[in-house]
Order: sequence, then C-alpha cells, then structure tokens
Amino acid sequence: MIELDHIDKLAADSLGGYLVRKDLVRTFSRQFPVPTYVVEFLLGRYCASIDQEEIDEGLKIVERQLQSRTVRPSEEELFKAKAREEGEVKVIDIITARLDPKTDSYVATLPSLRLTDVSISTEIVMKHQRMLTGGFYAEITLKYDKAVAMQTQGKGRPFILDSLREIQLSKRDVLDTLAKARAAFTTEEWKALLLRSVGLEPEALSERARNAYLLRMVPFVERNYNLVELGPRGTGKSHLFQQVSPHAYLLSGGKATVAKMFVNNANGQRGLVCQYDVVCFDEISGISFDQKDGVNIMKGYMESGEFGRGKESIRADGSLVLVGNFEVDVQRQQRIGHLFGPLPPEMRDDTAFMDRVHAYLPGWDIPKISKELLTDHFGLVNDFLSECWRQLREQSRLQALQNRVFFGGSLSGRDTNAANKTISGLLKLLYPSPDMEIKDEDIEWAVRIALESRRRVKEQQKRIGATEFRTTQFSYTMGTEGVEKFVSTPELQSENSIGTDPLEPGQVWSISPGEAEEHPGLYRIEVNDGPGSGVKILNKPVPPAFKESVSYAEQNLYSHSISLVGDKNPRQHEFLVQLRSFDVAKSGAKLGVGALIAFCTSLLKKSVRGGLIVIGEVNLGGSIEPVVNAVSLAEIAVEKGATTLLVPVSCRRQLLDLSDDMATKVNIQYYADAEDALLKAA
Repeated sequence: MIELDHIDKLAADSLGGYLVRKDLVRTFSRQFPVPTYVVEFLLGRYCASIDQEEIDEGLKIVERQLQSRTVRPSEEELFKAKAREEGEVKVIDIITARLDPKTDSYVATLPSLRLTDVSISTEIVMKHQRMLTGGFYAEITLKYDKAVAMQTQGKGRPFILDSLREIQLSKRDVLDTLAKARAAFTTEEWKALLLRSVGLEPEALSERARNAYLLRMVPFVERNYNLVELGPRGTGKSHLFQQVSPHAYLLSGGKATVAKMFVNNANGQRGLVCQYDVVCFDEISGISFDQKDGVNIMKGYMESGEFGRGKESIRADGSLVLVGNFEVDVQRQQRIGHLFGPLPPEMRDDTAFMDRVHAYLPGWDIPKISKELLTDHFGLVNDFLSECWRQLREQSRLQALQNRVFFGGSLSGRDTNAANKTISGLLKLLYPSPDMEIKDEDIEWAVRIALESRRRVKEQQKRIGATEFRTTQFSYTMGTEGVEKFVSTPELQSENSIGTDPLEPGQVWSISPGEAEEHPGLYRIEVNDGPGSGVKILNKPVPPAFKESVSYAEQNLYSHSISLVGDKNPRQHEFLVQLRSFDVAKSGAKLGVGALIAFCTSLLKKSVRGGLIVIGEVNLGGSIEPVVNAVSLAEIAVEKGATTLLVPVSCRRQLLDLSDDMATKVNIQYYADAEDALLKAA
C-alpha cells in the first residue's frame, strides 16, 4: 500500500467513492483484453475507497468478474458452449450492429466470440444507436435457443442478445460533485489530480509536458475542437482517446469512409462525429478518404460543425484530433519542410485546412512513456471523469475573459476563435463550475498555451509561403492597464539567434564593441522598475565597464526625461538592471544607448521591435560616441539573427564596406542622438 500524500487525502475527503488507485488499473488492464476505462468501471464500482480492506475485497470481485466475463483468444468456443449448456452467458465485449435487409432485422457482432449474426431486438438497437457506428463496450447477457438452431438447420440465429449495460456512468449530478470538490484544491493540486486520473505522475513531468497533457484533454470538454499532435513515437498520443473515455473513438490508419465519418447518404445513418464526443485519427499519415471530396467535407465540418446530405444540413459537435509521428526530430523536420509534413498529401500543404486547426500540440515536449512517469497514487475513476468532461461540453468560460484579456492586432478572426476555444477548454478543466472565480494567473496560463499552440499553426502557413499569414507575432494584454506580452513558439528559437519576437518592456538586445583584450559580444539588458529611486545592478560581481555605461544612461535619463519619457518622473522609480551575456565576452562595455532605451521602455511599458539589436555608447553630455568596428559588429548581428540593426549615424561610411551578402540580410537604421534611437527602436 502506498503512503497517501496531500493530494490523495484532499481527494479522499471531497471525492470519496469516485477514486481508484491507478497501479491497480494497470495490473488488471494488462491481464485482461479490455480497455482501461472498462477495468476502471468495475474498480470504481467495487474499489472506490482508500480503505485497504475494502479495496482487497473489491479486487476479488473485480478479478472474478473479469475472469469469468472477458474472452481471451481461443476461449470463444468455451463461452459459446456455456451459453448452450446453461441457457445464457455473461460477457464483457465491444458490440456493433447492422441492419440485415434480407430478413428486415438487426444483427449484432461480438468480436471476442467471433459471432457476426447475433439476434438483437429493435428496441435495444434504438436505445443504444452507437452500436450502429463504431460500437461500444458493454456487459452483455447472451442467450442460446436450441429450438431455433434445430428448426432452421443451421440457418437461424440461435444466439440472442437478451440485455446489455453500457460501460459508462448513468448519474447526471456528477459535475456538481466534481465542482464542489474543486473548491478544496489549489490550481496546481487540481492539475496534479487530473494528470493522476489519466495515470500520470505530475512530479515526474516538466511544466511544458504537464501543459501538453492538459491540452490533450481539451477536445473532451470543448465542442467542435480541432487538434493536431505530431511528434516522436512512444509518447502515448492515442492512449487518452482509446483507453480513458467511452465517448472517444480511435480511427486507425487506412481508409476513412465519408459514410462512417459523417453520414450514409443511402439510409441517413449519422456517422462518428454525431455519435462520439471525440474522433481521433491515429497514424494520420496513413489515413485517406474513400471519396475525392472527403477532405473538403472534413474541412467544411472543421469550420462550421456542419455537413450536408443532399439539401439537408446536419450539425454535429464531435471534436477531431489528428495524431501522427515524425520520422526525424523537430529541428530536422523544420529544416526539410514544415511541421505538418507527416499529414497525408491532400492535407499537408493545404493552408485552408491548417487554418481550421485550433491548436497544434507540441508532441516533442512529451517524454516517451516509461514506468517512472506512471502514478501509483489515487485518481478519479475514468468513468466519472469522462462523464464530467461530457457535461462540460455544454458550458463555456469565455465570459471570464471579458475586459480581462485583450489580444494583439496580429490575430485574425480565425486566430481569435481558435485561441478562445482553447482558453475556454483549459479553464473548464481547471474550473468545472461556472460560478467559481477564475484567477488572473490561471487565465494568463491558458492564454499563453492557446496563443502558442495556434501560432504554431500560423508559422507553418507562413513557411509554406502564403503571404496572408505573414503576421505571426501573437500578443495579449491582461487588463486595460496591463503590458502587451508576446508569445513565441520555442522550437523556432535557436541558441544562436535572437528571434523575431519583441522582448518584454525594459529588455533590449545590444552588441558591445569589446575592450582592448576582449572581443565583441551579444548581450541582453533587462530592466525592471518599481517604487523608489536609483539604479541597482543585480549582477554579482558588477562588471565595471557595464556599471559605467549604466551610470551614463541613468544621468541622460534624468537630464532628458521630458523628451524621452514625457510626464513620467524617473527619479520616483527604482530600476533593477540585469546584464545577460550570450558570448564569451562578459564586460558589457559601451552599452549605454541600449541601457538608456531599456530604462525608457520599462517606464513607458512598451516593447522594442522584434529582431532589433542596438549598438552605441552615450556619454554624460548626451553625445553618441564613435564606433570603430562597425562592420564586424554588423556581421555579428546578422550571425545572431537580427533583422534590424540600430547604429550611430557616424558609422554610415564604415558600413559601406559591408559585403553585399551581409547588407541584404539586415535592415540598418541610423540614429543621431538618444531620442532618435528610442523613437526608431520602439
């Protein structure tokens, strides 16, 4: 028996009867040929307790039922014989049904018994219509009628499905129970419980991996949500959609028929997107449609949630998830193409298809499944959890964003819609009750994940070459008085590149020309301001040359404050300065102009342009000192990925010697004084 931790005890106090120890689930799911949620359904019925004696007693019942009702390979004839000799037999199996037009009756298929012609009543079929599409797991009572077998001389259907019980929760008040329990947890504790509920130990995962797993859950709680996850093999991409919820359907490689996915035009039978909350395409690279217009029908559905049958328009709310594997790592995938490369040919270069994807989950952030990642602690019974998720699909959390989040101008209408759906889904996972007050930090957490996962889509469209997708610098502002913040996609960043995204206010890239015995080097100057006065450099020890440059910048800020920052009084602010070196050089010599711009943008709460590097030193009198090695500094800027280089106008003649190749790779702008530099940097 494991030792209960704080989260186990919280869950036991508020969710008693809906918990199961996840190591028990793994034990049984390996022993018997059924999905995890089937095992948890039984464990939840008999072992939903933290009392070890009750668990032990329940385990005996669960093991007995699984032993007697699941059909292992080569045991099918034994179960059939039991049905004949005893009149009936109980089995746990996946059931599908079809209409037999020759006899005008329905027949069921039980694959574990290799029966394809089980007699079933119309009433049962109509009550459980999912058996006409993909089928579902159920506890089934199967009867055998000897008289039918004898009278029809082998042409009849002696096996009769007498009754069934779906493997899913029937209670309707489960969401209220979950919402009440949530109040006892902090946000981080609740995230941990959600991850444990799908079998993972949050302590073994990085923050980005935890966020990726939570993003995987969004299609279960958000209607018509389109998610793509591509990444390395062995990270459990399909597990959540196959093992955790009976409301999800996993469609493995091969042909996907329009009739099965959407609607059968011959008889009007609704397809998977109407019957399931989530339809997941596994191994997407091998998927193809049986009709040429299959992808177009799918694109239309991804956009509007509708598809047509003749003149009739049919609405559905099933979410679509596309998962697949990279044959190479993500860096190489970007070098040889784009991140939608593993999709089928009719999808991979279609920017209209990509535009309908609400989020691209970075599968490379998720580690390969190993024993260390699996939890032995308590989690919610999947049956209970999946029913709560299903009910959350009826709700929205967008009202929580009103006047609290403002998106930047680079987001199009589709970008905003995609981000809103992701944010709403993530917040529903964290706050199952619409009446709970949502904290600003949790909204910002969801916003950053949503913008990053949508920007990843936009970056691939931009890479393909579509000019309408060139604006990818996604940003947001928290509240009317907040600071605009930009969200990047980490895989686009390089250790040797500054990137094209604007930095936070108060941050500036700058290149030092070096000193007598030191080569030039790239630095990032970071300034934060608060109440107080003076300047404090946080580096220990403080580089003397950088201290001198900061002192020059400080005096110029005070003496020219009106022209630089308007009515803001810098003497009423304390500035905390941090210098970060990105090369061997450490002195931070002659970075005065960069430091002054950092002071000003921190006060003004305004970012400098993305991809900008500033060069130059300002003296106490406000004059700009000459730069003697402008060409080599420009070459370093290009090497570091700068798109714009801001240099003193005195460098103009030197830079005529810059090679044609280098000159075409960077936009060089000149400034005359500190005020001119600030104007051109912002």
